[in-house]
Amino acid sequence: MTVPTIFDACQPRDDVREGRVSDADLAADLAAVIRGKAVPDYSDPARFFANTYPTRGLKNLLEAVCRRLSGAGGEAAAVLRLDTSFGGGKTHGLIALVHAAGGMKGVARPEEFIDPALLPAGPVRIAAFDGENADPANGRSMGDGVRAHTPWGEIAYALAGKDGFERVRASDEQAVAPGADTLKELFGNQPTLILLDEPAIYLRKVRGLPHGGRDQLAAFLTSLIKAVESSPNVSLVFSLAVGKDGRASDAYAEENDFLASRMAEIESVAARKATLLNPTEDDETALVLRRRLFAQVDPHKAAEVVAAYRALWRQHASALPPTAADGDIAEQFERSYPLHPALLDTLTHKTATLGTFHRVRGMLRLLVRTVAQLWQDRPADATAIHLHHIDPANPAIYQEIVTRLQQPELVPAIRSDVAGEKGQFALAQQIDKAQYAGLPPYTAYAARTVLVHTLAFNSDLRGVNADELRLAMLGPTLDGAFIDDARTRFRDQSAYLDDRPNAPLRFLYEPNLTQLVRREERNVDREEIRAALQDEIRRIFGGTTLDLVPFPAGPWDVPDEVGGGAPRLALINHEADTVVPGQEGLPDRVQEIFERKGNSGSLRMQRNNLVFLVADEGRVPLMVERMMRRLALQQMTRNERIRELPEHHQAKLREWQERSRHELAVAVAQCYRNLYYPARNRAAGANVDLAHSVIDLGTASDRPGAGQQQVLTALRDLNKLRGVEDAPESPAYVRDRTPLKRGQISTVDLRNEFRKDPALSILLGDDAFIKLVRTGVERGDYIYRRGDLVYGQGDPAAQIMIDEQSFVLTRAFAEQNGLWPRKPVGSELSPGQTAPTPAGASPSGGSAQQPYSSHTPTSQPPAVAEPRRLQAEGPLKEALGILFDRARGSGCKQLAALTVQCFDAGDLFRLLPAANGVSGASKQVTVKVDLEMAEGGLLTIDFTGPLTEAQLVREFLQPQLTAAKDKNPRMLGVELRFNDGLDLSGDAPERLRDQLTRVGNGAAFVSAEAERA
Repeated sequence: MTVPTIFDACQPRDDVREGRVSDADLAADLAAVIRGKAVPDYSDPARFFANTYPTRGLKNLLEAVCRRLSGAGGEAAAVLRLDTSFGGGKTHGLIALVHAAGGMKGVARPEEFIDPALLPAGPVRIAAFDGENADPANGRSMGDGVRAHTPWGEIAYALAGKDGFERVRASDEQAVAPGADTLKELFGNQPTLILLDEPAIYLRKVRGLPHGGRDQLAAFLTSLIKAVESSPNVSLVFSLAVGKDGRASDAYAEENDFLASRMAEIESVAARKATLLNPTEDDETALVLRRRLFAQVDPHKAAEVVAAYRALWRQHASALPPTAADGDIAEQFERSYPLHPALLDTLTHKTATLGTFHRVRGMLRLLVRTVAQLWQDRPADATAIHLHHIDPANPAIYQEIVTRLQQPELVPAIRSDVAGEKGQFALAQQIDKAQYAGLPPYTAYAARTVLVHTLAFNSDLRGVNADELRLAMLGPTLDGAFIDDARTRFRDQSAYLDDRPNAPLRFLYEPNLTQLVRREERNVDREEIRAALQDEIRRIFGGTTLDLVPFPAGPWDVPDEVGGGAPRLALINHEADTVVPGQEGLPDRVQEIFERKGNSGSLRMQRNNLVFLVADEGRVPLMVERMMRRLALQQMTRNERIRELPEHHQAKLREWQERSRHELAVAVAQCYRNLYYPARNRAAGANVDLAHSVIDLGTASDRPGAGQQQVLTALRDLNKLRGVEDAPESPAYVRDRTPLKRGQISTVDLRNEFRKDPALSILLGDDAFIKLVRTGVERGDYIYRRGDLVYGQGDPAAQIMIDEQSFVLTRAFAEQNGLWPRKPVGSELSPGQTAPTPAGASPSGGSAQQPYSSHTPTSQPPAVAEPRRLQAEGPLKEALGILFDRARGSGCKQLAALTVQCFDAGDLFRLLPAANGVSGASKQVTVKVDLEMAEGGLLTIDFTGPLTEAQLVREFLQPQLTAAKDKNPRMLGVELRFNDGLDLSGDAPERLRDQLTRVGNGAAFVSAEAERA
């Protein structure tokens, strides 16, 4: 049985078949209709309704508004909101209201849309604001010399002419919304229809203008709704492009979401609700299109075609998307024939996301041209209108894609792979000529389908998988096997298809040079990536203002002495610790370093001189990817093979290579954005004086190569950091916060307080401290004294020294001891009286600092010289990752044994339960530690044995460690010897790493016996 073609079953409208439909005929312009300057398809009520399908939403809209305007009684909402996606029939519905308010003169069958008795009998004032035509910066010419800048200005003129505009001129010029009473005066007690179309586009236009356009529009809507609801014969209808979930998804999503949220606030506060209507529901789109495109569709032949497709979908169900197996798609096809369901779905949910594509209007433009070409060419396989019938070889369709949809970046892909020009065959056409002569152009059909699926705003929407492509193309005269064959040939030979693994079929704007780079990326050694990335991170966060401590494994790597005096920035390795969104508490390594110093575990003193940066866990992969890409691009630009590429590819590679440095720096800056700094307002869940702040991503991207500057800016914004150019901390606060409150303190000791107390600011350099002292003296809070020099308020500036012989005194203390105010010149001491000596002003000065000794843990073993022995050191997770990468990089196929040596007994004891759970391996533990007890006794533990017995040692040793005065771990380790070797080819090493570090990630030295391939 022969399946009818669309030429047998359908009759297009004459203007469609003959290609006489212009862009203007398809462009619904509300303002032009009201001014009487629209094309006949919109300005003539008879033609307008003849081409319009009476959707449920449109009929409800006309009834609600006309009932209100005519005073027909019954429930009639004063305010209606049209909610649908961009191009979903909102403007069309507003134009229908204009014609209905005018009585629908000349319409052949008005009852299709509304009860004629509800149509207004008399004149209706109509005012419309179209955000697409608005000009808030320059003003829109309304007539009579009036230029309106705002919606209220345009509406006032439309309702009451120049006099009406003069009533709101001040509001229009100042961009301040008028009140409800002012608006109500404009109605004139007459039936009035107010229409607001595309307010989101207006909001986009006022972005950046000095007045508060967003807030004023919301205020205007509040006043307008109040005025309309208090006027019995006035109706307000406005549009909002949001979906069923209340969220917008088109190019003006931000503005539409803002309006939706403000409308919810307005309705809540005013206890007023706008009635929501959708002029065109998704299931009616096909009916709207079909009415405009076709004068007649034979229902019997349509049923034959749908039955044939239903049988095909059942037959090939295993090779089609799951939706093809149920009956819904067949029911959709019954309503939409001759428009294939995949055609409508793609245009509705992908192409319609483009900001320049109105859903219904954009579909009509493409389909009008497609139908005209189909009836001109009459392909024998056209049993329905498929995606592959949208042919970019047609100049009108090509211009629609490139110009109207603003996709000029796809021109190279179209001309190279889909449809050539000037007699040149594109790749798809070449394959069809060589492989499918005498058959339908399978490859061209596949390429066109992929092209339309590429037309989407969001990257994740672009493209089509193999099953979806089969569904889109399959028909009674198209064979599934040929579809698959054509798809494979085209994918393998295309110069513009995205050929990444598992990527959908979609066109890229650039040829597959990207793929050459990706192949080079896969060849970059992991160890090289790690080393280069660490160097780049050091470079970005290095500098002279802060003393950078890169990737400390523990407290011993971060000195506690003053050193050069600069605050220290501890940069935590992203392979050791990261922060996840919403994480409470502090990273273990951050807290440990902040609390302790050196190997002995003694308390850190200079806590207010240390800040930390920790990476965002979710941003680490991108940072590593950027480093890998940079190394690959560097290699490609150095490689002689670059000369084999076309010149524009060579230029693009060099451009990418230059750009990769900036992109890498941005990725690093945006990854290392968790700032922990000393403060009394502790981070959530923290038990030490560390606060947490996230460096703003915009700031982190402004100067991505100046990491220290970003940290300094963030600390300044937090009022934590002060340099000589900043206002000093309040001298009175410093006095009351430090030992100065007892009367006096040496300048060196007071300076040290700023390095110790998290409640104080971090000072950048001694000049900032001197500025503080000088400010305190000038304000009368401090007296400075050094030997015979006394410097107080009103004195000429004196040099301030920071040493143990210079003192800062409170004014009260100086007055009490007779040092201030200074005695008049010539006064002498009474006989036997001596000048008071400030307490603590002895030559020894302030408290002596304990010397700091930094040394490498004595438990670190010497490097093993055996050629098959690999080793690494650092936080356990990081060290294991390095070790496994080195093993793979050296060609090893498996590890025979793995040894983990800890520097702290607590880390070892936390590791033992995790090691005990490792299957397929024997375990041996070594514990060698010397303990000096509280009264001088020496306890030596020397144990080597199985892990089960080590648990007994743990139970004995833990109390001794707690009581010991000093401890010297000589060897703390566990060895895993794998029965069948640890296979390096899969993810077993990473699973082992995660298992061993689940409850602890302390610093460790790891080594392994590796077997080479």
